[in-house]
Amino acid sequence: MTDPSPVERRIRGSFARQAFMATVGARMTVVRPGHVEIELPYAEGNTQQHGFIHGGLVASIADSACGYAAPTTMPDDAAVLTAEFKINLMSPAKGELLRAVGRVVRPGRRLVICSGDVFALDTAQEKQEKQEKHVALIVATMAVIEKTSGLRD
Repeated sequence: MTDPSPVERRIRGSFARQAFMATVGARMTVVRPGHVEIELPYAEGNTQQHGFIHGGLVASIADSACGYAAPTTMPDDAAVLTAEFKINLMSPAKGELLRAVGRVVRPGRRLVICSGDVFALDTAQEKQEKQEKHVALIVATMAVIEKTSGLRD
């Protein structure tokens, strides 16, 4: 295994300081240029009244995956804030684990356009193999902010 790049260390360090993601049990699993993946294991406390993972959490991990993919394409002295996103919740988020994948579609100086997907993973009883279901699709716009504006990584 190779040592993480400075960009990956910066992105993972920032994610580690994001208290909300820690509270819900999310973890960052993949960081590479223009691409970040975040996983959220099933937890009873993250469900809505029907037992599915709450749509707000689905949106949160999708937004975070896009929000962390964006700075992988930017200089160290820049940060991002979500300016807007549109999410389609296509199927109930039901399974052992959710996996959010964020990708940079168009890096820019002021705005970074990202897209992402959320998949629910579950083990099929009859075959004992992981089944993956596409449960959400997001398109997000990240506003580029200079860290000197009081933001930290």
